[in-house]
Amino acid sequence: MRAVFFDIDGTILTEMPLIQLFLPQVYDRLSKKFGVSKDEARERFLAEIFGRRDTYDWHDWNFFFRLFGLDMRYEDLLERYPHKLHVYPDTVPTLEWLREEGYKLGVITSGPEYQRLKLKLAGLLDYFDVVVTREDVKAIKPEPKIFLYALENLGVEPGEAAMVGDSLSQDVYGAKNVGMTSVWINRNGDEGYNMADYEIRTLHELRKVLGGWK
Repeated sequence: MRAVFFDIDGTILTEMPLIQLFLPQVYDRLSKKFGVSKDEARERFLAEIFGRRDTYDWHDWNFFFRLFGLDMRYEDLLERYPHKLHVYPDTVPTLEWLREEGYKLGVITSGPEYQRLKLKLAGLLDYFDVVVTREDVKAIKPEPKIFLYALENLGVEPGEAAMVGDSLSQDVYGAKNVGMTSVWINRNGDEGYNMADYEIRTLHELRKVLGGWK
């Protein structure tokens, strides 16, 4: 095993504090724009999000801002509130250890280009040898194209790499489908249906998993 790839959101960091900050602003603007209550504005906005779940558009906040004619950019929100990006406490120690052990590190994300900005603002970008977003290949996980592109850019074969992520449908299924080892980080104790090659509750457990590969 020569390389480890990571998902971003829900795996190495969470943007939920930022989302909880700006969504009320969205509902307030939509309420005034459409002349409806904030509750109805909320229902309209979330209905579009949930209705497009796991599609190409679903992974981009800017798509929904444009859809509703809102003068907002997610990049601006990231730069204005970088402290609202919460890096999980097990992330940096794990990345440091992996680098010390000589593993190549990468990111595979279904999000758009601003995912690189997110990593930079969170202080994580320099840990990775390659970062692949949906815009690099016009594809999202679990499509094989995005995984194969990342592997090629890192110079490793599927059997030499692991994918660590929190989504069974995107990270685990997508990785297994191209011959990578799948590691599901299950921070919430959800039902895993025995899909992943390995299941961990924290990134610290990667040491035990990787130790079995050496």
